Amino acid sequence: MNHDTICALATANGIGAIGIIRISGEESFEIVNRVFQGKNLEKADSHTVHYGYIVDSELEAIDAKIQNPKSKIEIIDEVMVSVFKGPKTFTAEDSVEISFHGSPHIAKKILEVLIKNGSRMAKAGEFTMRAFMNGRIDLSQAESIADLIASENEASRKVALNQLKGGITNEISFLRTDLLNFVSLIELELDFAEEDVEFADRSALNQLLDKIETKLNSLIESFQYGNAIKNGTAVAIIGKPNAGKSTLLNALLKEERAIVSNIAGTTRDTIEEILHIKGHAFRLIDTAGLRETVDEIEAIGVKKAREKVENANILVYLADAATKDFSEDIEMIKSLQREDLKTIICFTKIDKLQFENLSFEENFKSQSANFQLLASGFHILNISAVENQNIQELKDELSSYVDKLQTSEGNVVITNQRHYEALGKSLEAVEKVKEAIATQISTELLAYELRNALEYLGEISGEVTNDEVLGNIFSKFCIGK
Repeated sequence: MNHDTICALATANGIGAIGIIRISGEESFEIVNRVFQGKNLEKADSHTVHYGYIVDSELEAIDAKIQNPKSKIEIIDEVMVSVFKGPKTFTAEDSVEISFHGSPHIAKKILEVLIKNGSRMAKAGEFTMRAFMNGRIDLSQAESIADLIASENEASRKVALNQLKGGITNEISFLRTDLLNFVSLIELELDFAEEDVEFADRSALNQLLDKIETKLNSLIESFQYGNAIKNGTAVAIIGKPNAGKSTLLNALLKEERAIVSNIAGTTRDTIEEILHIKGHAFRLIDTAGLRETVDEIEAIGVKKAREKVENANILVYLADAATKDFSEDIEMIKSLQREDLKTIICFTKIDKLQFENLSFEENFKSQSANFQLLASGFHILNISAVENQNIQELKDELSSYVDKLQTSEGNVVITNQRHYEALGKSLEAVEKVKEAIATQISTELLAYELRNALEYLGEISGEVTNDEVLGNIFSKFCIGK
């Protein structure tokens, strides 16, 4: 680990009331002292804030500027400087934070004088990486910081915060410790191989492996819910031209986001917007109407619409309630189906129908009898986006999809693809260990399989990792974090 002193802007780029620059490393106090006119930071108590000025360290003290206005001394800004002495800091190193007036030009000037006096610009995620390398946090906690910064809804914030508190690490650490004890006993058997003795109770080891397997399966199953929380649930709004897709999008968002026209084929490309329902994010995708067309641009839009359905979690299929023959709609729904796709069929424009003519749903069901729509778990709603009829019911149905993904309250939820893959490898390794015990494999090979299981479990918290993995993880952080 490099022990030089790093600095970076910690607040967002752009104009604001204040900006904050962070400095961390062995020479933090010494470097900032060279440019700060105020309290001697090396003599200041930890976790204290001090008023003063940032000046160019190659020039004279600020007092000269005050006494002699013609002096060449340049005051960069009036600031507040916070002192944090390691190891009780984010990076576990000596750290300083400079709060200045939020001008991008001032930020640039302060960073320039800090670099000129011995600091260097931090790389992306380097502050958090130092916190990890110095044992302040584990790898899963480091990743949760990035997730917390990126959280866009209440559910993702709660999950990221739980991870930051050590959620997933706590779930597997005790199991890994118990497994490590068995590995030690197996290794001991290798030392006494000629005496043919067993120090590790195979029955007890099997019980532990069953326990680990159950826990790993539970965590892996939570990934679908975690992915919905972190990345949002993709909802493709599909239907024939002029079925009311754009009108529905506008009604859900409560704003005129998409162009609405009586002319079929108005939407040529996909439109994506985020809708938050009960703390969960839904990525609504308004698509081009599905139909055969000779219009080259519209055909591209139809192709994109089908591609969006392939990657969607939920299909909201719209059918005009005034339609007499639903056979074309039914064939489209058939062509879009997959086992993991939740489908909601909405009959639209019901505000335009007379009450006595509301037999469209029975008509649709009779025409789709061979398709067995209802038996397949489809949900049917009658809506009017213009009159806002049953729009809340549609929102509730979307929300219920995410709610059903959650296994039980309080469980750790996996949102990170790396964690998911490591858990899968861990589960596979545990199954191989169980198979090795069942086939009474040699102690040497059993020890090998156990080490693999330990290694994959250790990848999650960063107890076992490599520089390439670390570089990939922290490169995705913003500079200053």
